[in-house]
Parts: sequence; structure tokens; C-alpha cells
Amino acid sequence: MASNETIAVNPYVYYGGRCEEAIEFYTKILNAELVMKMRFSEHPEPLPSELKQMSPSELNKIMHAHLRIGGSTLMMSDGCPEPSAKLQGFSLALKVAAVSDTEKLFSALSSGGAVVYPLGKTFFSPKFGMCKDRFGVPWTLIAAAS
Repeated sequence: MASNETIAVNPYVYYGGRCEEAIEFYTKILNAELVMKMRFSEHPEPLPSELKQMSPSELNKIMHAHLRIGGSTLMMSDGCPEPSAKLQGFSLALKVAAVSDTEKLFSALSSGGAVVYPLGKTFFSPKFGMCKDRFGVPWTLIAAAS
């Protein structure tokens, strides 16, 4: 069994053809750093049979990307899930240092998406809210301090 020092849990989100757009959005909104991006067309040889059957536009999609957001990692891809696959049963949680930053991030992330639980004061945070971004990815924002 691996020790805790050798294990990290990182979300891996599939964007169904909109990964490039998501990278640009998160880089701008969350000040994310693009660590790595590889398109299907950049797959090292030999190509698997699934890639040989892809159209040129499909080959231009993102096979794998890695963003650093603060001290966290978000892995992403255009992926190969069913087009009807829904992002559910999880949320990406952002713990934000300041209330004002929480408000700005919530507004930016929910723009073009949906507010699931409006930002407000709770017993555990001066600002807490839940939203879905324009890609359908669920986010939970928690302000750490006022």
C-alpha cells in the first residue's frame, strides 16, 4: 500500500469538446496556471485505433490538460464520454481567503451558468454559495474569513 505522501486526489473533468474554452476561462477567472496541454493529434506513436478513426477536428481537441489553481491541480480533457453524460454527484470546492474575492469568483463562475445556492452567510462561513459554470461544472465557494 502507498503512503499518504505518494497519493494525491485531483479532479479530472471531461468537457465534451469545450476544454480549450474552459482552460481560457479558468486561466482568466481563477488565475490558473496552464502546466500542460496535449491535443489528440500530439499523441506519441503508435496511435491507438480509436485515434486513427478520429476526424481532423476531433484530433485537434484536448486529450489532456493540467491546470494549477492555487495549491491545487485540475486535470481536464475533451474526453470520450457519451455526449449526454452529466456532471453530477460532485462539486469542485474553492476555499477563498477574502469575502470580496468569493463574491467576484462566484459572479464570474456562475455567469453563463446557474446559481444553485445563492451566496450568503452561514454558521461556518461569512460567504458560502454553490453554482454551475457555463460548462456545467458544479462549484462550491467558501470564504475563509471576512
